[in-house]
Amino acid sequence: MGAMPTPNSAALESVGLVTAMGAGVDSSLPRLVGGDTRGMVSRAGLLPDRELLVGAVTADLPPIGDELAIYRCRNNQLALLALSQIRKAVEAALDRFGPARIAVVAATSTSGTAETGEAVRQRLASGRLPREFHYVQFEHGGLASFLAASIGAEGPAYTVSTACSSSAKALVSARSLLRLGLCDAVIAGGVDSLCPLTACGFTALEAISPTRSNPMSRNRRGLNLGEAAALFLMTREGGGIQLRGAGESSHHHHMSAPDPSGGGAELAMRAALVDAEAEGGDILYLNLHGTGTPLNDAMESKAVERVLGTSVPCSSTKPMTGHTLGAAGAAEIAFCWMMLESERRGEIRLAPHVFDGDRDGDLPAIRLVQRGESARARGRRLLMSNAFGFGGNNCSVILERSDA
Repeated sequence: MGAMPTPNSAALESVGLVTAMGAGVDSSLPRLVGGDTRGMVSRAGLLPDRELLVGAVTADLPPIGDELAIYRCRNNQLALLALSQIRKAVEAALDRFGPARIAVVAATSTSGTAETGEAVRQRLASGRLPREFHYVQFEHGGLASFLAASIGAEGPAYTVSTACSSSAKALVSARSLLRLGLCDAVIAGGVDSLCPLTACGFTALEAISPTRSNPMSRNRRGLNLGEAAALFLMTREGGGIQLRGAGESSHHHHMSAPDPSGGGAELAMRAALVDAEAEGGDILYLNLHGTGTPLNDAMESKAVERVLGTSVPCSSTKPMTGHTLGAAGAAEIAFCWMMLESERRGEIRLAPHVFDGDRDGDLPAIRLVQRGESARARGRRLLMSNAFGFGGNNCSVILERSDA
């Protein structure tokens, strides 16, 4: 049996991951720490008039069986591929705790929007929806229901949708269920698939970059969209990698623009440190929200400077995956999990900050990770990840590795 957990923590026992870098932790880690951007490709069909550079998943997706046919959509196929990577651990939890004690907290901002759009187009042309279309494919709650049905979980099952902070908040919510004793294990994470609706929406906001995202550069022009799935099995076990701290805030500055002072981001980061009983200098690495938009990078770097200073290594991983929206929080927490899990002899390999190297001199000079850089474990091994969403929904999460 592992060490006893602290009251604030929850074990992240295993993770299933699918991004533009590939499927699975083992194949994704070398590309993550190597700064591999080959997953960014030009894609037609998302905008009516041009191609977009996006982080597209190219892995073969598993079919959804006839017994769950009402859930058939790409979003749920991505979820199923991530789930397949942790299925043995999930089945062990089902045997140990029973179905009624297994919960699901999922996150998405797209769900089956692509399939719904196509169904509406067919209805406009023919007067009827396709026989294979079911409204649950479009519902955000359908993701959690699908995952629960896929594994036979009978505990609480619901979906969080707070834009780009969704799946980070899903993990925090899962930790709360465990702490409250409402379940003994949770499948938690997020999934988002590429679709024309989000592409058109972000284009209307003038937030899309025509070239690869370039966070913290004076030449940054916006974000690239991406798709991903990241699912964790979370329990109350001690040892291993723990969700040790979490901070959430809502600054309601604007529907789509962040508070330019970074005040909301700062609140979330400070709350996560308090929850983890840590100081800013204890953090070995920060995964930035790092979208590459002028407003996000400006406010986030200000918040980072105030909370962590300018010596903590930071990077944005979005130039390698695109911004995966509702899946971004969980996917980037998974990246931190991978870095901690692969620690050898006190060396933690870090994801580099991939950009053109032309830093914006008007931004605080936070420390950006170079290719090949590692962090040396000292005392506690704490990594932080930021996720900030529309409407001022902010979430910061701290992971800790413990071999006790």
